[in-house]
Amino acid sequence: MEYKDQQLTEEKVFKDPVHRYIHVRDRVIWDLIAAPEFQRLRRVKQLGTTNLTFHGAEHSRFNHSLGVYEIVRRIMMNFQDRVNWDNEDRLLCLCAALLHDLGHGPFSHSFEKVFKLDHEKFTQRIILEDTTVNQILNKVSPNFAQKVADVIAKTYSDKLVVSLISSQIDADRMDYLQRDAYFTGVSYGHFDMERILRVMRPMDDQVVIKSTGMHAVEDYIMSRYQMYWQVYFHPVTRSAEVILSKIFQRAKYLYENDSYTFKLKPTHFISFFSGTVDLQDYLKIDEMIVYYYFQLWQEENDEILADLCERFINRRLFKYVEYNPDPQINAGMELYQLFKEAGINPDYYLVVDSSSDLPYDFYRSGEEEERLPIHLLMPDGGLKELSRHSDIVESISGKKRTDHKLYFPKDRIQEIKDESLKQRIVDILYR
Repeated sequence: MEYKDQQLTEEKVFKDPVHRYIHVRDRVIWDLIAAPEFQRLRRVKQLGTTNLTFHGAEHSRFNHSLGVYEIVRRIMMNFQDRVNWDNEDRLLCLCAALLHDLGHGPFSHSFEKVFKLDHEKFTQRIILEDTTVNQILNKVSPNFAQKVADVIAKTYSDKLVVSLISSQIDADRMDYLQRDAYFTGVSYGHFDMERILRVMRPMDDQVVIKSTGMHAVEDYIMSRYQMYWQVYFHPVTRSAEVILSKIFQRAKYLYENDSYTFKLKPTHFISFFSGTVDLQDYLKIDEMIVYYYFQLWQEENDEILADLCERFINRRLFKYVEYNPDPQINAGMELYQLFKEAGINPDYYLVVDSSSDLPYDFYRSGEEEERLPIHLLMPDGGLKELSRHSDIVESISGKKRTDHKLYFPKDRIQEIKDESLKQRIVDILYR
């Protein structure tokens, strides 16, 4: 029997708090889960620094990846009488779902920004280069690994397959909204996924929704909107991300400064500092490694690095105020100078952080991040774009919301001995 057709002697299950059980029968999927590159995801948190705001948010990319796989498996069971996919096509969908987050680094987006990395490109590299995952995929067929990478890159020819993993109503979002809501303890991310799965229909190059399921989709979109603003963009979480980014920035600066010597050479970060990261370097980095260095760097001779690491480790985060960059730009520049006068390095201790989200949009040709719309399948067999039929979705469609915060260490300001200088800083921050 060919490898792609091999089944386990008995079904394996993972007990899951969101989907109850995650079912595995395919030998390929079971082998991929056991691969070192996939097991690494146990050591990368799904929500980065969010556990410093919502203490239950300790779940991993491993949990989430299994969840996306399970949702796609269930969608394909519902589609089996409607789509003419052979077994390799079925495996392609399942493997892409399972491996879609394989390239995430520690603390995800904060880590990427500082070192100018792209987790999706590293996902594709793990799939295509010399890894255990690549060896497993190559046993399915000679070009199977490339197909999986193409699905994740959204360049695969069958757009229906791509839409299951990446669209405005895909398995990725349906899992992380529910999973993140469960572990953070909030109610915003809950929606009727069972109903959505029942009303999903494959059509040409996209998944559409029966019009009778419109209200379930409305609930899903509003859940996403609330999760972004109440959880993902929470200002306390963003404070931790600001400090995290500044730690990496400071460590990189010190490494590039020939006059500074670390007490322990930051071996795991050298290729990241120098911009020469290869795949093996990347795979060695996880959050256990990062925390190890942060613990060590608390004892570094550089006061800024030591202070930032101590703040992150012990959750002594920056405070924040609302900040509008346009009308308040002069105030920001004045604060920058006052911080320097006070001996507080503004490059590390005065940070503007911005978050923005577009909860739902329809296709607008030529615009950045074009989004294919969610279509409703009407009783007459025609398609209707969701916001044209839903007043709720229409009210938020195409509306980008942006939020700016100014972060600073309140304790350092309180320690300023020059009372006049201290008062000028406080007046600008809180006026």
